[in-house]
Amino acid sequence: MLKGKIDKSKLPSRHVTEGPERAPHRSYYYAMGLTEDEIAQPLVGVATCWNEAAPCNIALSRQAQAVKLGVKSAAGTPREFTTITVTDGIAMGHEGMRSSLASREAIADTVELTMRGHSYDALVGLAGCDKSLPGMMMAMVRLNTPSVFIYGGSILPGKVPAGANVPEDFASRDLTVQDMFEAVGRHQNGTLSDEALAILERVACPSAGACGGQFTANTMACVSEAIGLALFNSSGAPAPYESRDQYGTASGVAVMNLIEKNIRARDVVTRQALENAARVVACTGGSTNAGLHLPAIAHEAGIDFFLEDVCEIFRDTPYFVDLKPGGQYVAKDLYDAGGIPVVMKELRKAGLIHEDCVTASGRSIGEELDLIDREADGKVIYPIDNPITKTGGVVGLKGNLAPEGAIVKVAGIPTQEQSFTGPARVFESEEDAFAAVKARQYKEGEVLVIRNEGPAGGPGMREMLATTAALSGQGMGKKVALITDGRFSGATRGFCVGHVGPEAAHGGPIALLKDGDVITIDAVNGEISVALDDAELEARRKDWSGAKPTNYASGALWKFAQLVGPTYKGAVTHPGAEAETHIYMDI
Repeated sequence: MLKGKIDKSKLPSRHVTEGPERAPHRSYYYAMGLTEDEIAQPLVGVATCWNEAAPCNIALSRQAQAVKLGVKSAAGTPREFTTITVTDGIAMGHEGMRSSLASREAIADTVELTMRGHSYDALVGLAGCDKSLPGMMMAMVRLNTPSVFIYGGSILPGKVPAGANVPEDFASRDLTVQDMFEAVGRHQNGTLSDEALAILERVACPSAGACGGQFTANTMACVSEAIGLALFNSSGAPAPYESRDQYGTASGVAVMNLIEKNIRARDVVTRQALENAARVVACTGGSTNAGLHLPAIAHEAGIDFFLEDVCEIFRDTPYFVDLKPGGQYVAKDLYDAGGIPVVMKELRKAGLIHEDCVTASGRSIGEELDLIDREADGKVIYPIDNPITKTGGVVGLKGNLAPEGAIVKVAGIPTQEQSFTGPARVFESEEDAFAAVKARQYKEGEVLVIRNEGPAGGPGMREMLATTAALSGQGMGKKVALITDGRFSGATRGFCVGHVGPEAAHGGPIALLKDGDVITIDAVNGEISVALDDAELEARRKDWSGAKPTNYASGALWKFAQLVGPTYKGAVTHPGAEAETHIYMDI
């Protein structure tokens, strides 16, 4: 607990609490039951993405109360507020997914506006679902306040009741929402009954919390620790665990310590911290979406850390944490094995961690790791000198089909299966592709191409989990490849290439493909190409009819499409820290 009054003469909240001219402002605080001492203390924003949209967010309001207790115990005054989320598990597979990536920007923007409007001095942010995690971290770095992030926690694994009439491969495993999407593919294929599907949907997601595998939410939760914005081990405990409240309280105390020491978000999120985060994504077989979100977080700090930089780190990082969707285990298992601190301890043994980076505790990564006495269990977390594979679970690709890059998740795919050559079967939208997959209107050995799904062209850069899960459910996940200028869910498995850039709407080569063009994807050598020479590509470009028309001619998605930048830079919507003329904390 901190003692003594913190000087507010240089903190933003002086603009709403100090001096005779702020009497009207103070009257509002008295109206809410604050005391004179509480008004005189630093004001700490406690931002949550709580809502009733999905289990990912449902526990955040309760956890926020624990954070507020921590802030109060350390002589701060917490001010809770909420922002939106769009939950991918609900939005997936229909028009709602267009809102997902745009919601990341809206979250960052609304947290920024709330903090600026009320002159809060620091931020503790709680988030649960995929885009809310990077959105909250982006706001912290943009504002450059003393900041602590805390994840709402993962869902518990689902279990089929004994004796239930479902196929053995479902009955014998821990279930996640990924299994439900694949069950739909099995049902469409006629190999899963209505009764079995009904049983599975009732047991797959048994609690509050975000998707249980190393999908995007858990990937970005791991990032929050590795990058230093979250307290060590705070991301691991499942959402229903009451122990999460202890991490919440500790996070509230920690942010007051950061205020006192004037440690701000950009002191934490440095180039080296971003590299640490990319290492953790790679070694855990994390979501390809990290290749979108890490550049976006870097952008808020004015750091050029693009898709290619992320993938460069992926390339020489061993993959040694065996998590779904490529592996066997779920987030709870990683927590039980010691969590991200043990993972980072293994990375340190190989000299793959920058130890001097500061963390939310005020201590360095190295100092935090010195406190960890657990070792890799050899089951969930392999020793780094005996990894699952010697290179990362996520790989960057470049070539004449993706001059600005692309990304593919290879965790769980044997090295000999990490290359694929086949004729293109081109679809103009996700709906077209899903309908063809459902009707089995494709052939083994083809490369399915889904275009016009990029950030601007979609608009919204939808994830393709429904399509990829249907392919897996049909037993075709390893028999075809799929590429898109859109994204894939962190739950996607199979040979699926996303983020192909430039996107079709901007005239990228993916816009010029025709059925039958021979495409080669080589994840071992990091290449993606189409067997067309420059002259043929240029001739097709001259015949290209331009971006596909969209129905989104007004509203938030229109605005997003007008502002959004290229995928390899994080699909961001504003100039970032490089263009700043002032920093919020110095107003």
